[in-house]
Amino acid sequence: MREEAILKELTELWGVAGYEKEVRHYLEKLAAPYADEMLTDAIGNLIVLKKGTGGPQSKKIMYAAHMDEIGFMVKTIEDDGRLRVCNMGWNWTAAAYHSRVQFKNGTIGVVSCVSDIEKAENKTGKLFIDIGATSKEDAKKYVNLGDPCCYSCEYQELANDRICAKALDNRIGCYQLLEALKENDGTYPNDIYYVFCVQEELGCRGSKTAAARIAPDIGVAVDITPAHDYPCDLEGSNALDAGIGIKICDPSVVCDEDVVEVMFACCEEGGIPYQREVIDQGGTDASSMNLSGFGVRAGGIVVVTRYAHGPSSVASKKDIEAGIDLINAFSRRTFQFA
Repeated sequence: MREEAILKELTELWGVAGYEKEVRHYLEKLAAPYADEMLTDAIGNLIVLKKGTGGPQSKKIMYAAHMDEIGFMVKTIEDDGRLRVCNMGWNWTAAAYHSRVQFKNGTIGVVSCVSDIEKAENKTGKLFIDIGATSKEDAKKYVNLGDPCCYSCEYQELANDRICAKALDNRIGCYQLLEALKENDGTYPNDIYYVFCVQEELGCRGSKTAAARIAPDIGVAVDITPAHDYPCDLEGSNALDAGIGIKICDPSVVCDEDVVEVMFACCEEGGIPYQREVIDQGGTDASSMNLSGFGVRAGGIVVVTRYAHGPSSVASKKDIEAGIDLINAFSRRTFQFA
């Protein structure tokens, strides 16, 4: 991969939905040398502009990759020191069970359940976190009501150029946007907005405000998508190592057919491996961009990922690289929409 160390560092940063500052500061530092303009808006989005050469057919293209990761928030501290939690984003209770979590101040805990995990029925209210505290008073020395936490897992190399980490959803997209920005030499005809969004896991909130500010002609979500090539809870055609996913449809958006066709053409002409992506559960920031203002042409560039919304997701380096290539090829395109 181009700079795998950056992806490793991104996944190991702490950045629960609504608390993305650490991730944003990291990206801001790396993006600054390549940006023509850069700002952080009131909600916390990092918006990086690379100006194009212009012309009558030039467009404003907004890429949205969300910085936030799923986690939990303390809602009750029990008398025995256990921490009862609620979701910050959507979590698999079975995946969380016996996993380690980390609070922003570094406190580590282990997730367990008040009943057999099979009886929890994916209800987060059945979970609790054990930080080793012996009482409510003891627990409050380390954690307060309202403190969020995320999974605590290291980035790992797997066989066949695959990786495993927490927060691949969606630090993969952040990595891809950063690498694409670095390779944008300023000769593209289009103005490219590389937007690192907040709170996608809570309802695509950050991309709504960013799209309202930018008013793009085209909005492209850069995200992950669930794999279907291993046994899981979903069915479909997504597979690791089958190329970058080009989103056609999900429950939150029907992507603009002209945008999709241009993406196909970019891959065919550039020899970029790709796969068509259709899912019947989930969604991305493409949805909020699509409905912004008077409407925006929407698309999605997605990396197929196994075991999403858990502590140890798996993705292919080859698919990640193909996504960067597609972002660059699409950004260079001259568009002639009917």
